[in-house]
Amino acid sequence: MEYGSIEREIHIDAAPDVVFDVISSPAHIRERWGGVESDVEPTTGATGELVWGGRATGEAQVVPITVVDAVPPRCFSFRWVHSSGEVATAANSLLVNFELVPSGAGTVLRLTETGFREMGWEVAVLEEAYKEHSVGWDAFVPRIGEYVIQLTSTR
Repeated sequence: MEYGSIEREIHIDAAPDVVFDVISSPAHIRERWGGVESDVEPTTGATGELVWGGRATGEAQVVPITVVDAVPPRCFSFRWVHSSGEVATAANSLLVNFELVPSGAGTVLRLTETGFREMGWEVAVLEEAYKEHSVGWDAFVPRIGEYVIQLTSTR
């Protein structure tokens, strides 16, 4: 199996600016990722954290994140999975890129996550990380579309 990149694509019945806001703003990240806290502003170079679980219980999974590109409403990309306190680079983090392409009255959202081989992980760790992220995107990418539909139907 090739562990170079993960790619997913969906069509969302909403304009690219709406989809961009959903994939990049902290409030929408929390809602569409099921309670994940985010303090990252959708601006190129911004840094922060994604937090799964409660900090108070000591069971939180904290993942540093660095915004690489934020070009509304066309793309949003970030680096993550690097050690806290390190500057995210191609050698120590994964790159997630969301490309938004207008399509009729909607948007085609293309997700690509790369950098798995560049992390220098042992084969077993690489395989497990790739599988975990692949399964995660299988769940989360469709949720983006569902969340946008829910959001736009209540406006």
